[in-house]
Amino acid sequence: MKYFLKRAAFMALTLFAACALTFFLMNVIPGGTAELIIKHTFVGLEESVTEEQINQISSRYNLDDPLYLQFLRWVKEAVLRGDIGTSYVFKKPVLYLLALRLPATIQLAGASMVLSVLVGVSLGIYSALRENRISDHVLRIATLFGVSMPGFWVALILILIFSLKLKLVPVSGYGSLENLLLPAAALSLHSVAAVMRVTRTSMLETLGQEYIRFAKAKGLPVWKIISRHALKNAMLPVITVIGFQMGSLLGGAVVIEKIFAWPGIGSLLVDSISARDLPMVQGCVLAIVMMFLLVHFFVDMLYTHLDPRIRYG
Repeated sequence: MKYFLKRAAFMALTLFAACALTFFLMNVIPGGTAELIIKHTFVGLEESVTEEQINQISSRYNLDDPLYLQFLRWVKEAVLRGDIGTSYVFKKPVLYLLALRLPATIQLAGASMVLSVLVGVSLGIYSALRENRISDHVLRIATLFGVSMPGFWVALILILIFSLKLKLVPVSGYGSLENLLLPAAALSLHSVAAVMRVTRTSMLETLGQEYIRFAKAKGLPVWKIISRHALKNAMLPVITVIGFQMGSLLGGAVVIEKIFAWPGIGSLLVDSISARDLPMVQGCVLAIVMMFLLVHFFVDMLYTHLDPRIRYG
């Protein structure tokens, strides 16, 4: 119970720090907040904004107040009423807009994580069993490519090959498996490479243990040795990497969603930053950080299941 209380306090402190940092950094960006709001909602981006319009918007959203008062007012509403604000641009509650966009982000991040785990762990085990053979060297070179290439570049290459040249899948869209394939592949490539490298290293270390050699001496089939003995003990570092990769997937989704016109929180965050829609930006950051913290909490719980010797005090 003490451990859970500590984790809950840590999560609350992390969320507060993330929101505070986001709020003050957004107000450091050059350009007036009121002017940008007007240009994205009432007039075109090329049109000029009058001083009267700026004063009206500043008065409506209390933008003339000191920054610390604006932030404390937001924290008070969020903590006491569960209200994290209303979007300046969309004129709707932030929680409502997040509820619309969150399923798409979870779907993309979930598909990418499943792909990362299935492909990364499978290739890592195969590479460990084929240590220092040609297939092992090829896979290790491929992982260097995977961890080196930025996600947006991979996304553009996938669009060029599979959408524009081969015409197998659509360039963008949402709602079907075909729309999900390219974004999930582009987002998961880095994670597949990272998971594979750690799985290979951990499996090689585990396969060198005495109890594995004893199992081989007993004549057990290789698949039984892997599934019943080696894999479970090799999974602790792999799960740690998977937890960290989930955070990178949520961060990478911001760019990937924009490229593929995927209607998730990431693309909403990019649009909100350009419009200086501070409540919406705060809500998006809050949702992303919360998902990241929940994933790490789940990873900690998996530790105790895989290794009963681990206990949290």
